Parts: sequence; C-alpha cells; structure tokens
Amino acid sequence: MRMWDRSGFVFMTAPTLFDTVEDPRHQLARQAACADFDGPAYNRAADHERLSGQILRIFDLMRDGTWRTLAEIAARTGDPHASISAQLRHLRKARFGAHRIDKRPRGERGGGLWEYRLVIRR
Repeated sequence: MRMWDRSGFVFMTAPTLFDTVEDPRHQLARQAACADFDGPAYNRAADHERLSGQILRIFDLMRDGTWRTLAEIAARTGDPHASISAQLRHLRKARFGAHRIDKRPRGERGGGLWEYRLVIRR
C-alpha cells in the first residue's frame, strides 16, 4: 500500500487485510496511458492512442491463458500480425507489467507455426 505524507513523499507500508489487489487490466491500462512505446518511427501524438488500444485488446484476449497463434489473435482482435508480435514483446517489459509470454511450436517445429500464451504477473 502507498501512503503519502504532507510533503508528497511516497512510502510503502505492509499490506493489510483491507488492501485490494488491482485488476491486471486496470493496471495495464494505467501503465499504457503513461508509458511510451519503442521504435525510431514512434511519435506519441500520432501513435500512442492506437498502440494503447492494441495492447489492451491483445491483453484482454490473452489473459485467459489460452495458447493462440498470431493468426488466431488477429482473427479475434483485428490487429496485424506484426503489431500483435510487437505488443506481446511489450507485455514482457516492466513498464507494461513484466508479464510472461510463453511460446511453443504448434505441430511439427519445422512447419514454423508458433503459438503464444500470456501468464499474468500477480
């Protein structure tokens, strides 16, 4: 739990029985609203709202822990494969929650088809 003194100094206290755990989606929405994305072509004014929407759509879909391919995620969210891949990488970063993204081949590894699963950091 965070507490502030009169000077605005933030300090941490031990959690109590009455503390609530923030819903991971609300936490991600707050982080995405504040954090910047990466890339040499990134322009906050032009790109931030679109990218924040993408990461939230992907998080909402993947939070159930189901294994999905990029094509399956794209079919449900309407986002391009490259954007989905980038947002899955962002979800691993501390500023977007430091969640775990598992990856495994679907079918024969030589086929090159991969599937992904989000494991939410609590």
